[in-house]
Amino acid sequence: MKLRKILVWFRNDLRLHDNEMLVEAIAKSDSILPVYFFDPRYCEFMEGCETVHGDSQVQFLIESVAALRNALKKIGGNLLIIEGKPEDHLPLLVQKYDIAEVYHHREVATAETTVSSHVEDALWKIKINLKHFVGHTLYNKEDLPFPIKDIPDVFAQFKKKTERDAIVKACFTAPEVIAFVPVEDWGTLPHFETIATEELRGGEEEGIKHLQELFEEGSEIYAKVSSRTQGYKPKYSSRLSPWLALGCLSPRKVYWAIKGAEQEFGSNSNFSNLILGLLSRDYFRFMFKKHNGNFLKEPGVFVESSYNLEREALQFQRWKNADTGHPLVDQYMYELNHTGFIPHHARLLVATYLIHISKVSWTSGAFYFEEKLIDYSPASNWGNWANVADGGKSPVSKSTFDLDKHLKILVNEDQIV
Repeated sequence: MKLRKILVWFRNDLRLHDNEMLVEAIAKSDSILPVYFFDPRYCEFMEGCETVHGDSQVQFLIESVAALRNALKKIGGNLLIIEGKPEDHLPLLVQKYDIAEVYHHREVATAETTVSSHVEDALWKIKINLKHFVGHTLYNKEDLPFPIKDIPDVFAQFKKKTERDAIVKACFTAPEVIAFVPVEDWGTLPHFETIATEELRGGEEEGIKHLQELFEEGSEIYAKVSSRTQGYKPKYSSRLSPWLALGCLSPRKVYWAIKGAEQEFGSNSNFSNLILGLLSRDYFRFMFKKHNGNFLKEPGVFVESSYNLEREALQFQRWKNADTGHPLVDQYMYELNHTGFIPHHARLLVATYLIHISKVSWTSGAFYFEEKLIDYSPASNWGNWANVADGGKSPVSKSTFDLDKHLKILVNEDQIV
């Protein structure tokens, strides 16, 4: 009897826990072949070449892929690592290892969906199916109280109806035993000169450890923040987003950890804000899905600058270099440049400054964040920048972003450039 083999193409889903794609592949095959591609369209890793994205971002990615490989090794397997375009290599792997089907997680941004389309076309030519899974959201699309085409464009309405009428499913258990397709050479991780960072390290194990530490009694999440910077009261940041962005943590695992903490310790505004963040991630992804990549081109959302280009270039350079003269903005931009991370409230502040005080096109800032953030997620990044550019009148309501409040924090007559 012919053995059935399934190739599992990992992308931004670098975990074993709560991974429906992996669970189903194991259930419907005799053995699996896990694969990860370092795609040159994302980043050029060859020695001597500069990376397209920031050093912190690349380091976090490589750490996360290495962690997935180690996790698979612990249960008797490995992760095949290839530098190259998936559409070039997957048909060859299918034929070489007699693969019956290829599984992968579907993305929503144009660049990622284009890659999937290329792969699907290439596999179709050899009569192999590319099966799509959705594992990046708190709510599965089939569990929402409305079809994708009818999702409310106003975030407050989306939140209210979803929380009232939809349920968050339980997490899938991480597999303890997997049969792997035999491979002679599993490939090597790209060489990358690591840099010193703060405590954020890539990988599923590190993400779970960070999540658990958040909910230890007496930790920062239970404390009221009292420190102030120039009259600005900073908000609590869980710093979970880097692991969520690469799928080292699933949104459902975070959600149920929050619910467990609420049962044990009672409700907390920080708990509520964490869930709000998960819902916001879902909302932007579903908006990208609903509008077929045109979400940012809708009237009233896509706002381009018409200011003097030379002046704009100078202001943008100062903003990037943390040299605006505004202490709070410069502090956050310095942190972004050196660590690849700043909390959400800081992103809203520096975006407000760039767009509404420096008068620079918001797309310039969004592209810069895409380059620098270790937790870069296309839908959330571009959706949030569009929201700030539109003055809080875009589909995410002012309960999430209040332009007037952020301008009051930033505007000081002695500091405006």
